[in-house]
Amino acid sequence: MSSPARLVVLISGNGSNLQAVLDACQSGELKMQVAAVVSNQPEAYGLERARRSGVPAVVKAAPPPKDLVDRKTARQEYDRELAGLVARYQPDWVLLAGWMRLLSAQFLDHFPGRVINLHPALPGTFPGTHAIERSFAAYQGGEIQHTGVMVHLVPDEGVDSGPVLAQEIVSILPTDSLESLEERVHQVEHALLVSALGKLAASPSMG
Repeated sequence: MSSPARLVVLISGNGSNLQAVLDACQSGELKMQVAAVVSNQPEAYGLERARRSGVPAVVKAAPPPKDLVDRKTARQEYDRELAGLVARYQPDWVLLAGWMRLLSAQFLDHFPGRVINLHPALPGTFPGTHAIERSFAAYQGGEIQHTGVMVHLVPDEGVDSGPVLAQEIVSILPTDSLESLEERVHQVEHALLVSALGKLAASPSMG
């Protein structure tokens, strides 16, 4: 019997999607092992979730760049260091679950075809931050009738534009507030993420 695929999860905040993954691993629903959780935010609650599950919780905070010229250099150096840190846990897959930094080639090239992102919007819609808020505003403006969630690979520095592994529509209801829509989107995120990871766990690593 082969050992479960190893997953390193990168987070920046609360970590509710991380919790869904940890729970699914613990119950046996997901044949993966979370080898480590890494956060760029020392106060991220997701780190506590990792500790409670007996998973290494690692902080890799980014120093503020000194000026605009320094920003690209600082980003690339951070990503090189982050890649080295993540590689120590020998991941089969790297999951971005609420990771709020764009990753450069200095990180992505270390894990080709093995970086996965969860995004609360459908392919080609609302890339980047505040996707749920932007989709709700678009609904209120009569531009869309629904939003959704996708799980996709991150092959390059494009924002939320990699090959889609799974997607699901989330209806926006006339009675919705932003808060109720957010809650429903998060519920779909948890289930879709575990399902998509389960399919990857059952297939050979692409690395």
